[in-house]
Amino acid sequence: MKMNYSRVVVGLLLSCVYVGAAEMPTKPPQAKPGECYARVMIPAQYEMTEEKVPIKEASEQISVIPAKYEIATKEVEIIPASTRVTPVPAIYKDVSETIVIKPKIKIWRASLEKDAATISPEILAAAKQKGIDVDAAIPGSCFKEYAIPRKFRTIAEEIVVQDERNETKVTPATFEAVEKTIVVAPASKKIVEVPAEYETTEEKVLVEPEKTVWKKGENPAQSVSGATGEIMCLVTIPAKYKTIEKRVVKTPPTTKVVDMSELTETIEVKKLVEDSKVEYISIPAVRETIEKVELESEAKFIWQPAEDEMKSEWQHTGYTICLIEESAVTREITKKVLDVPAGLTKESIEPTYKMVKIRKLVTEAKETRTPIPAEYKIVEKRQKTVDAHMGWERILCQTNLNKDIIAKIQEALKAKSYIVGEADGIIGQKTEDALKSFQQDNSLATGGITYETLKALNIEL
Repeated sequence: MKMNYSRVVVGLLLSCVYVGAAEMPTKPPQAKPGECYARVMIPAQYEMTEEKVPIKEASEQISVIPAKYEIATKEVEIIPASTRVTPVPAIYKDVSETIVIKPKIKIWRASLEKDAATISPEILAAAKQKGIDVDAAIPGSCFKEYAIPRKFRTIAEEIVVQDERNETKVTPATFEAVEKTIVVAPASKKIVEVPAEYETTEEKVLVEPEKTVWKKGENPAQSVSGATGEIMCLVTIPAKYKTIEKRVVKTPPTTKVVDMSELTETIEVKKLVEDSKVEYISIPAVRETIEKVELESEAKFIWQPAEDEMKSEWQHTGYTICLIEESAVTREITKKVLDVPAGLTKESIEPTYKMVKIRKLVTEAKETRTPIPAEYKIVEKRQKTVDAHMGWERILCQTNLNKDIIAKIQEALKAKSYIVGEADGIIGQKTEDALKSFQQDNSLATGGITYETLKALNIEL
């Protein structure tokens, strides 16, 4: 009879926490043929420990004894001694003074006119270099610059417009056509291969030896929370053979020697009649006479006082420098100056006293400290020793599970007060929920009907 098994609940599988998956082997360890395993969620393991926990820290009780005072009379200074200071203002007087607004200056200009252009430092430097002592010049004196321009002369010169050279004349070689016989392939011996002869035979060969392999199985309870859907069963697969045709050598390959004759060919070639000739022809240089202008003398410059007469060969360049002295500008002002400085008058003031009542300390305040010990309580703590993780567990699958075993499981769950409905040997939703609750309540692996669960339900197969 075909059994109806429920599908895996995808939402429950996604909610599983995979702990230690990196260390888990990809196949069940030490399995035997006919056994089925599944990757299931193995719950975390805990142990109970006792711990001494402080509930009240050690402290101290502090008692304060207040200070004691008595009433006394004391003379108290209410206004201290001081000095009264009175300022005496300063006395000033009027004084007349002449001040220079603009000092007397000397300036070099292009003429003695008041509005003439100012001379640049470069022109003054040029005049000084030519002997004019501009620093010792007297105001009102003028100096002019004179020059004799450059002089040039014309000369004749013979130059080479084309150098002496050699030209080469080549007479090419001459040839005539003749016939010539050449050997294109010399006499030789050729080795000819004689191929082998074969025949066909049949042979039975082992293609794949007998082996045991893991195959995926079906889990009738794989919708239980924590199931991965991976059921592995170890199965024996028999050896495989194949009949093949083989070509075997009947006569091995060999060779034989064949004589090859010489091959010749008649071709047309060129024969040298007269070789090429080279002649060298000398060509003299070409000369030409030209006129050149060269500098005979450089230009000359001098500075002379403006009143001196110069020879006609000296020409005035247009530069003139004149030293002009501009008078100083002054102004009469009246200003106030200090006659008698400001001062101070000082007067001493005696302090003021008053009799007041005061509290006088007789005994200072004190404190007393009494230690209070700490209080503790012993508490039990649940501490995790092994994290929840995925592992391979031997389970019941389609190869070793039937309606009788399912009915036993349902009866055992029913006896432990789990609601499974009728013990009909069919895994329905109630049976799945009851099995999941039982495994979780007893910290068993979830995700399939493991042998560990059967042992906890006291079911023997």
